[in-house]
Amino acid sequence: MIPIIQIENGEIPVKRGYAVSMVIRSFKGRRDVEVHLFRPEWNSEDEDEISWDTNLFGSPATLGSIPDEKKDRKIILESFTKEERDQIVDYLKDHYSSRLESIFSTPMEFPVPTGLPPLCSITEGKDIGLIRFEKVPHFNLPFALRGLYNLGAHRPLVETRDGDNN
Repeated sequence: MIPIIQIENGEIPVKRGYAVSMVIRSFKGRRDVEVHLFRPEWNSEDEDEISWDTNLFGSPATLGSIPDEKKDRKIILESFTKEERDQIVDYLKDHYSSRLESIFSTPMEFPVPTGLPPLCSITEGKDIGLIRFEKVPHFNLPFALRGLYNLGAHRPLVETRDGDNN
């Protein structure tokens, strides 16, 4: 049984705004890899049902962050509703429970700092990659789902010692 941690710390100002991540026990030669889940696409109705005039966004994330309304909105749009979150948790339990260490969900903190990069805009590289769940044959969610991971942030499955020639 995998631990499922769902934090409910009050109401959020919009229906969409839940973050979900999971920890995979072993993935691509690394242990305990954290994967941040997100929606890579949405329709205009999802965007239209959010009242963007409310205080959804706050101060810039860092001193050099440049607010960009289009990118800032993507951060909320790529997050999940409570119903979508529950569907994702059920899907992961059904298909990946033997491989997962945990599933974690929490509402995003509002106001969201401006100038953050949306997960859907991060480029894959040597250590950073995407899991495209919608390409898996048994995928049955009514929306596309991606997972972003950074292998460089996790220990290798096989530890090596410097100077060990064996």
